[in-house]
Amino acid sequence: MSLVIAVYVPEGIVMASDSRQSITIERKTLEGKDFKVETVNSDAVFKTFLLEVQQVGISGFGKDVLGQRPIASHIKSLIEEELTSEDDVEKVSQKIFTYFRKFFSDADTGFHIAGYKKEGKISVPYIYYCHLARNEMRRCNVKPDGSLAYGASWSGQTDILASILNPVVIKDESGKDKIIRPIAPIAWEVMPLQDAIDFSIYAIQTTIDTMRFQARPKTVGGPIDVLVLKPEEAKWIQRKELRGR
Repeated sequence: MSLVIAVYVPEGIVMASDSRQSITIERKTLEGKDFKVETVNSDAVFKTFLLEVQQVGISGFGKDVLGQRPIASHIKSLIEEELTSEDDVEKVSQKIFTYFRKFFSDADTGFHIAGYKKEGKISVPYIYYCHLARNEMRRCNVKPDGSLAYGASWSGQTDILASILNPVVIKDESGKDKIIRPIAPIAWEVMPLQDAIDFSIYAIQTTIDTMRFQARPKTVGGPIDVLVLKPEEAKWIQRKELRGR
């Protein structure tokens, strides 16, 4: 599992992800009975990627190993085999979805894909969510009337973050929604880019810290990678690096 987040505010887009790779190992007891063990395989997995030519960011969540290869390896193949310098964020999103659905249509794997597309003289932000097994792809940052929306989309192991940021709603006797624990709103439309960066790190770090004390699999962890996309540039705010001991 993973936790990835895309925060989209007027100044730019922030994409962040954790680095933990969890795997399930199937084994047999001495008596021949099957059993499964879920374990942490690595805290050094890259889940957020920058396509430098296209200036598009990608974050992957869910099952990381597809066809005995990690998502990072598949992304490299996608860049070499499918993408061109003419592809914008909309085209990249379509190619990613088609490429992975072709080979792994049943995978519990999804992506956030973000970048800017020129519409006349204006650079317009596009943030997409897609999930392979659900055969779902949609744009996140538009309202029903087609105007731009600002906010955050998080995917993967989201229960902790949702419990903090979402109101608690139940059905009353008439079947209507009733809020029993309201939550103060976040003013995404006036949020500075620095606050969006801080929020993305907070969201993932809080999940990591909360899981530490819960009796549950620790499916989110490791360093937090943070990518910022703006109309004029894309850059890493923080990113783990390969190193020797």
